[in-house]
Amino acid sequence: MASSLLSRTLLGHRLSQFSSSLTHKPLIFSSLFNKRQLCVQAEPTYTPYKTSGRPYRFMASSAIDRRTNFSMQSLSTNDPVVSVDWLHANLREPDMKVFEFIYGPGTLSKHMLSHSCYFLEFEVMVVMYDIMVLDASWYMPDEQRNPIQEYQVAHIPGALFFDVDGIADRTTKLPHMLPSEEAFAAAVSALGIQNNDGLVVYDGKGIFSAARVWWMFRVFGHDRVWVLDGGLPRWRASGYDVESSASSDAILKASAASEAIEKVYQGQTAGPVTFQTKFQPHLVWTLDQVRRNIEEKTHQHIDARSKPRFDGAAPEPRKGIRSGHVPGSKCIPFPHMLDASQTLLPADELEKRFQEEGISLEGPVVTSCGTGVTACVLALGLHRLGKSDVAVYDGSWTEWGAQSDTPVDTSL
Repeated sequence: MASSLLSRTLLGHRLSQFSSSLTHKPLIFSSLFNKRQLCVQAEPTYTPYKTSGRPYRFMASSAIDRRTNFSMQSLSTNDPVVSVDWLHANLREPDMKVFEFIYGPGTLSKHMLSHSCYFLEFEVMVVMYDIMVLDASWYMPDEQRNPIQEYQVAHIPGALFFDVDGIADRTTKLPHMLPSEEAFAAAVSALGIQNNDGLVVYDGKGIFSAARVWWMFRVFGHDRVWVLDGGLPRWRASGYDVESSASSDAILKASAASEAIEKVYQGQTAGPVTFQTKFQPHLVWTLDQVRRNIEEKTHQHIDARSKPRFDGAAPEPRKGIRSGHVPGSKCIPFPHMLDASQTLLPADELEKRFQEEGISLEGPVVTSCGTGVTACVLALGLHRLGKSDVAVYDGSWTEWGAQSDTPVDTSL
């Protein structure tokens, strides 16, 4: 399904940004590779261009060699989610590709014409890639739900199953911990994923375990990954079709991914690797880092568990785990990132939620939860606010609360 990465460097083009009152002019990018033109016409929703710092990015979907309309705002790669409407529209295009326009530093100048018009001298790279859809559903043990069985009953057409418990570290008793680079590469390669693929991840609750898989790919250096806003419930509520049985190929790939993980941890060769990892250590924290942070206070620590569990008033769902929280941490339960339909809140509302708990968006943040799943929902919300460097304590409270020598505070 995945195609080879196609990059185009376009030099010396002028991009004009017109006010919405003007006729919408198409933006034409000439490919230096195949001498064809990619014509994209923008909707009257615009995003300002940055001319310094890291490159500004937005993406547009298109069937290859066709002309298309798109919204730069709704498909910005700076936002960690995509809508069910966008995914549904693109699933209907069998030859759909995603074009990502990456703008390097440039010079901005303003010319007073009949209306405000900005011209930017820039360097543009156009990257084209396929989109793959992953069902990353996972549930708490006491929910007694089987994600692979539910996947076989109903999933988004063409989606593959990503086993959160299976694609995990096999050397620890802690649940679904981050696997080694080699193990992760082997597992996702068995699923047929390549580095030049874009990924849309969803789950059966709305935004829950999909955020964990979004974070996992980013830890291993893959940034072209998005969470489906509202997940499978939103998809079905929108009236979109689901597949009621999985293809033999999808089941074989899920099984192959589990086998590949097992082989790596047994020291065996797992098979051809199509996905190369690039570990991002700043995105994952260990118990020792959390322990040091209690004294050094370099990072603001946010706990995504419920307030009763954080306070120590409610027992932990896993046996042998003390109740309470890491000293100095603050509680923002992960549902506070979502609206009633289980979609991610707008940026202004997210910012308010963090400010109410005394979290400075200017300072570094580490998140935790019970087992490292819903901590990633907090990281997802912070990413929408421009904080792409949020660390997640992988072992979270299941590791911390099980130790005899880790300090625990309660609010009782």
